Amino acid sequence: MYAIVEIAGQQFKVENGKKIFVHRLESEEGNQMIFDKVLLLEDDGKITVGEPTIKDVVVEGKILDHVRGDKVIVFKKKRKKGYRVKNGHRQNFTQVEITSINGIAAPVRVIAKKEEIVAEETVAEKPAKGKKTAAKIPAEKKVAAKKPAAKKPAKGKE
Repeated sequence: MYAIVEIAGQQFKVENGKKIFVHRLESEEGNQMIFDKVLLLEDDGKITVGEPTIKDVVVEGKILDHVRGDKVIVFKKKRKKGYRVKNGHRQNFTQVEITSINGIAAPVRVIAKKEEIVAEETVAEKPAKGKKTAAKIPAEKKVAAKKPAAKKPAKGKE
């Protein structure tokens, strides 16, 4: 299931559990947000298109963080005139995690404990007893034999 939603004047394709970056929203971290401008909804192959929005369909999200994007350099130049201007810009973004679409919540992910992960890694690193691991020997490069250059007729007296 996915939906096309208008958030802060831009359209985004969202799915349950997906994290997206949108233009800075005026809300604090950890708050739940409800986006009601749903333009399209796809549910198991059934597509519903709004005119312009779908009524009674909402997308819920949770604000994770407020961040700044990468710096964008704007350089202007006019040749032969000595005109050069260099400006930089960083856009402010809000990271939003989509929690549910039309009341259907995202599946909950189970995160394993650190001790279990470390134990699995140590078992995988030890080679099994009785099996020898052969060291790889790099293959020798074959070099083609050079052919002698063809002799040119000598320029001389005729």
